[in-house]
Amino acid sequence: MSLRKIIDKSLEWLLVFLMSILVLDVLWQVASRYIMNSPSSYTDELAGFLLIWVGLFGAAYVAGKREHLAIDLLLQRSSDKRKSKLEITISAIVLVFAIAVMIIGGFWLVYTRFFLSVKSAALGLPLGFVYLVLPVSGLLIAYFEIDNMHNIIKNNRNKQQL
Repeated sequence: MSLRKIIDKSLEWLLVFLMSILVLDVLWQVASRYIMNSPSSYTDELAGFLLIWVGLFGAAYVAGKREHLAIDLLLQRSSDKRKSKLEITISAIVLVFAIAVMIIGGFWLVYTRFFLSVKSAALGLPLGFVYLVLPVSGLLIAYFEIDNMHNIIKNNRNKQQL
């Protein structure tokens, strides 16, 4: 099994787990508020953190599957040679964004949250752990885009040899 398939399966299971926890958390929040008239103090904050994690890991997952939101009108109207160049350009732009914003900016955010000892209000959790998802998902997206570019180039070489 290739590394990409292992990462894909791991992300799938992680997302299923996080969504399950998120659903249970929100159900408990509703039950404690409306059934027991005693709202839980941590569920709202936990739901927000889980939503951040699901959103960013979900973005990495769909980037790996190449199913992210895209306007592909230009790709559809392009020749095969131009289409490959355009796909590589798009992957390169996504890669630069993942490195500059998600990885570098994300690590800076995590570092400053840990350095300043910022903790969440209800859970008392260091926010560095919450924001750690940003550089991790950035690394995953960067890996997927590099692999995508490699596969596009490899497929072009195979087509030229035929």
